[in-house]
Amino acid sequence: MSKLITRRGAVALGVAAPLIATGAAAQAPYPSKTVRIIVPFPPGQAADIFARLMAERLTDLWKQQVIVDNKGGGGGIPGVEAGRAATPDGYTLLIATSGTFGVNPSLYPDLPYRPLVDFKPITNIIRGPLVIVAHPSFPASTVAELIELARKEPGKHSYASAGPGTAQHLSMELFKLMAKLDIVHIPYKGSGPAMADLLGGHVKLMMDSTASSLSAIRDGRIKALGVTTAKRVPAPLDKVPSIGETVPGYDSAGWSGLVAPAKTPDEIVNKVNADLVALMRDPAVLRQFEERATLADPLTPAQFAAFIAKDMATWAEVVKATGTKPGN
Repeated sequence: MSKLITRRGAVALGVAAPLIATGAAAQAPYPSKTVRIIVPFPPGQAADIFARLMAERLTDLWKQQVIVDNKGGGGGIPGVEAGRAATPDGYTLLIATSGTFGVNPSLYPDLPYRPLVDFKPITNIIRGPLVIVAHPSFPASTVAELIELARKEPGKHSYASAGPGTAQHLSMELFKLMAKLDIVHIPYKGSGPAMADLLGGHVKLMMDSTASSLSAIRDGRIKALGVTTAKRVPAPLDKVPSIGETVPGYDSAGWSGLVAPAKTPDEIVNKVNADLVALMRDPAVLRQFEERATLADPLTPAQFAAFIAKDMATWAEVVKATGTKPGN
């Protein structure tokens, strides 16, 4: 009998050991494997640029690979949907932007996601101006010249954007509304493809982020007419006037931050927030932001949630005033 008990005991211990090991594995410090950051746009625009910058830094900090997964098209909706459907364990995070979280809720009446219900805000990453840029052959070189040209030739000129409902699109529509201009919108599936056509001269005018257009401005392949913030931005674009200098009261800026699926544990959200905020206070990281004429904008999860709610309300007014619809 004792041998039987011993064998049973051994079997019991043999079963229990893996259970204990499994429990210990579940408590492994986060992250213990690769983390994926979904960017709901193609490579090349500000959301992607800064997602990759932070992914590189987080990889160094966490000693785990952090990869960027671009899922562009559809106004960013498919990419956001992929983030919403991800397992809420902290290993799939999503880049949220002024377009996908600020504009889309009022632009799409049947939007399949709710920004502040289906996701937990982690922190904003960037807040920065957009810029009206033009091909060197475009007749206007300033905002005032653009206004004069567009008024003389209504409906003749067009501009490219990263897509319907993006910050680039709505910021240009706000400019058109305030300056009373008729300039045709040509939507692209992301800033990268639009910029490629601008550089090739296939389109002559574009609203873009400073981050993704800066190198082309610097080397003279395109020219900057005006930035969208109320005041001029620091170097290297400090010589570019603000649109508000010509159109009083005009002020717009894009943003890009990080969110997680709604059921992601708070301790993971708070850890990612703390690590990202620390990185955004690192002088070396701040220099990389400033080199792209963009400001770091670290927030707590609660602050970021309030920021998103306010941005949604702001763009709802612009969408209504301009009559903007998806696809135009």
